[in-house]
Amino acid sequence: MLFGILAPIAGLSRTAKRSIQVLFDTILIAACFGAAMVLRHEHFAFDPRAWIVLATVLPATLYVFARKGLYRAVVRFFSHQALIAVGVGVAFSAAVMLTTTLTLGLPIPISVPVIYFALLFLAVGGTRFAFRQAYGRTAKDDRDPVAIYGAGESGRQLLHALNHSPEYRPLMFIDDDRSLQGRTIFGLPVMAYEEAAEQFDKCGIEAVLLAMPSSTRKERRVIIDKLASKAVEVKTLPGMADLINGKAQISELRNISIEELLGRDPVPPVPHLMQSNIRGKSVLVTGAGGSIGSELCRQIIDQQPKQLVLLDVSEFALYSIHDELSQLITDRNLDIALVPVISSVQNEGRIAATLNTFSIQTIYHAAAYKHVPLVEMNVVEGIRNNVFGTKILADAAVTAKVENFILISTDKAVRPTNFMGASKRLAELVCQAMAAAQSTTRFSMVRFGNVLGSSGSVIPRFTKQIEAGGPITVTHRDINRFFMTIPEAAALVIQAGSMAKGGDVFVLDMGQPVKIVDMAVQMARLHGLVPYFEDDDTSGTGDIAIRITGLRPGEKLYEELLIGDNPSGTAHPRIMTAHEKQLSKSELELLLDQLMLACKTFDVERLRDLIQSAPTGFNPSGDITDLIWSPAKPDKSTPSHLKVISV
Repeated sequence: MLFGILAPIAGLSRTAKRSIQVLFDTILIAACFGAAMVLRHEHFAFDPRAWIVLATVLPATLYVFARKGLYRAVVRFFSHQALIAVGVGVAFSAAVMLTTTLTLGLPIPISVPVIYFALLFLAVGGTRFAFRQAYGRTAKDDRDPVAIYGAGESGRQLLHALNHSPEYRPLMFIDDDRSLQGRTIFGLPVMAYEEAAEQFDKCGIEAVLLAMPSSTRKERRVIIDKLASKAVEVKTLPGMADLINGKAQISELRNISIEELLGRDPVPPVPHLMQSNIRGKSVLVTGAGGSIGSELCRQIIDQQPKQLVLLDVSEFALYSIHDELSQLITDRNLDIALVPVISSVQNEGRIAATLNTFSIQTIYHAAAYKHVPLVEMNVVEGIRNNVFGTKILADAAVTAKVENFILISTDKAVRPTNFMGASKRLAELVCQAMAAAQSTTRFSMVRFGNVLGSSGSVIPRFTKQIEAGGPITVTHRDINRFFMTIPEAAALVIQAGSMAKGGDVFVLDMGQPVKIVDMAVQMARLHGLVPYFEDDDTSGTGDIAIRITGLRPGEKLYEELLIGDNPSGTAHPRIMTAHEKQLSKSELELLLDQLMLACKTFDVERLRDLIQSAPTGFNPSGDITDLIWSPAKPDKSTPSHLKVISV
């Protein structure tokens, strides 16, 4: 009913609303004075000359209210700070009344200003709170009912922000602290999870908002596991660091990411390991615009090199990372030269010129073709880029007397079943042979699994499929992978390179492997959806389908990080060294000569045989699926093993 009265007022201009407030307060001041006189005399027959006091009290009170900003405050956002302004104004009003009474000798008892103060404070403050609540109740009608997980300071701030939100209507707090359970905070009950979960369906809870910005990933995983059985969307506050430095606000909720659940709480970097190969040096990152390359660049900037050279064959990727880092250097007022170089690592002349021109001291070699199905369909280019590109860069590094060369490798190089993994194992062999043949440049390799959120990885694909309504596609129910966040991987790569002695194969501790199908199920549930498998008898009983599509060419069910079982520890708890077979430089060059000849003739079958003969552990999982090569009989005009494609 109250909102029905206020509805026409809500559409008026700000000036009109202020005028109404002033008029309303004028009536309240006069009414409260009259009521105070009646309460003091206990009857309505008091001396009419008493009303003269309003000639000074009214304008003085309205003036103080205005100066204290009471008429600038929006009624529906009326706060406790505004209530203080009301108290100051009312106290001043009572003081003016007492002074006027004594000065003019008006027939007003001394106790009336005291009664007047109490009545006016309750009237002005109380009516505004009543109007705020009336606006609030109407705004809540069409908002999504939610629960806030965490009744601490962040949860209370979130509740205050949501009270003025057009989107969410908080109904309860959930907290694991038993001392808070059973209490009421700002009108909302605090419940244990088990008690709250029973109320989800009854209250129509559509989302749970995690107000625990300082919690660890392990703690969040425990909560998500509890919520997994409920078809509710899960959102979270920004991290505490972002809240403190002003990058985010308490009201900025976002969908919780699978990265936050799978990623571990990182071990703090060792400062001298982060700085050793970078501080004050000229550093080159190949593949600088890629997922790992770009994060390496960000963390390298933090260590303040003298110069950072960004090399990438993709113009757009190079432009993007150069633009981002340029802004970062400007914002931090850093004295770092940033150099963007467009080039393929296969361009021998340009690579040599780059190393010499910029006097490179440390190289992080992240440039590679990494997507298994694409390399399976483009084998020759995969070998040329990943193997011969590494050899060209390594030779140039030795010639230019580069101090450190760190190769970014992969778990797919271990007993590979595909050409991509095999090419990365060959790249490792290149670096191992180069390390053994000279002492000018210190070569090392860092091997790790999948990084969360990298280009072409499973998580961005799942996200797009969920947003499109499904189905979510998984190649096999049993397929699993190791996962690590991009920032953690980059930091460990930098630290591993600093521990290198020459020819080291470093292996990062990736934790436990994760089943991809479990990831798909969890991502669906994080979006408030109930997943189901298309090939089950219960097909169609959920919100979004999971479709099993079958393994792709060269794809393994399980990935490994070690060929042997003899890793050694290092100074860092998450970095190990592996002891792998290697080739001498002469053996390597003989193998590379044969590989190059096979590449030039597009003889993929010969490439496969040569790689299998090397200490790569290569065991192809299927037939050759290269798009160019064909085992068909050659004709007189077409070189052997070339398949002519008409466009």
